[in-house]
Amino acid sequence: MRLPAFLRTVAGVLGAAAIVAAPAVGDAQGVGRGTIKGHVKLLGKLPGNPVIRMGMDPMCARLNAEKRPGPVQEIVAAAIDGSLANVFVHLQGTFAPTPVPKEPVVIDQSKCLYVPRVVGAQVGQVLQVRNDDDLLHNVHSLTAKRNIFNVSEPKAGMTQQFTLKDEEMLKIKCDVHSWMTTYVGIVSHPYFAVSGAAGTFEIPNVPAGSYSIVAWQERYGEKTQMVRVNPGATTTVEFVYQSPATSH
Repeated sequence: MRLPAFLRTVAGVLGAAAIVAAPAVGDAQGVGRGTIKGHVKLLGKLPGNPVIRMGMDPMCARLNAEKRPGPVQEIVAAAIDGSLANVFVHLQGTFAPTPVPKEPVVIDQSKCLYVPRVVGAQVGQVLQVRNDDDLLHNVHSLTAKRNIFNVSEPKAGMTQQFTLKDEEMLKIKCDVHSWMTTYVGIVSHPYFAVSGAAGTFEIPNVPAGSYSIVAWQERYGEKTQMVRVNPGATTTVEFVYQSPATSH
């Protein structure tokens, strides 16, 4: 039976209202976002890392006495298969503002080393540096931007906190122990990661779209490629660095 015209109009309005009022199920389930998973690898001969000579500070040497021939500068943290750790990976692009994490990024001064060697952080986030050693260290940033600090931590248990102000790959050293180095990759959004021991990384909850994705490694520098993030899907990427040929 055909409804009168005015009833068809009412039904149409109610149907449209129901569509407008329907919950955004897709958004609640993160359908407008995706995940990037990746791997970083070094091809070629794996370079050796230099042994740190801690004899200039006998206390540091004693803290590392069990390590023979001694601790090394992990400039290239590569596994036997070439998987690279300590690579900072981040997206480039314009993103909607996101809250700055309340939790600080933590770096320890432990056994006369900075641990970890590479971390990531968001502009506005707090960097916390803790001294686990009962001896003098300092925290000295090397920068031309506003992430400037140079303070001492003379005792175990001391902590310094710094609010990160500008995007950059920030190098931090200890003036007391010249071999102590760490890096903080600072970006203005949460879409970054640092590769782990297996060379893998994951950047979750990325808005769907196309982006440049950048990898930074301490010795080998930056590599950039394009990545497409689809709603509700996982995109995989591979970064490959080439170790310089060894001359004979």
